[in-house]
Amino acid sequence: QVQLVESGGGLVQPGGSLRLSCAASTSIFRLGWYRQAPGKQRELVASISSAGTVGSTKYADSVMGRFTISRDNAKNTVYLTMNSPKVEDTAVYYCYGTDYSRTFWGQGTQVTVSS
Repeated sequence: QVQLVESGGGLVQPGGSLRLSCAASTSIFRLGWYRQAPGKQRELVASISSAGTVGSTKYADSVMGRFTISRDNAKNTVYLTMNSPKVEDTAVYYCYGTDYSRTFWGQGTQVTVSS
């Protein structure tokens, strides 16, 4: 069992910046973030493998160029830096980790983009 603990959510103004963090209890191959807005399905935001090579990151088209995912393998922690967030980025953000045979989820953190 892998525990994932998220932090960093909150209220941010459109065009501002916010960083989410997720600490895993142990090393796991791929870490990332999903989000779910009210009345919508959960969607993948970004993910990153432990390889750190070109192509190890994936982004949803809607956040490409605005959000950056990174990880510190020594700390088993993944970060999501949200630059220039938009109102439509408002959602509960869930950290996840997978080695493709198992997937683990964090408890979720609310991000609200509003002026």
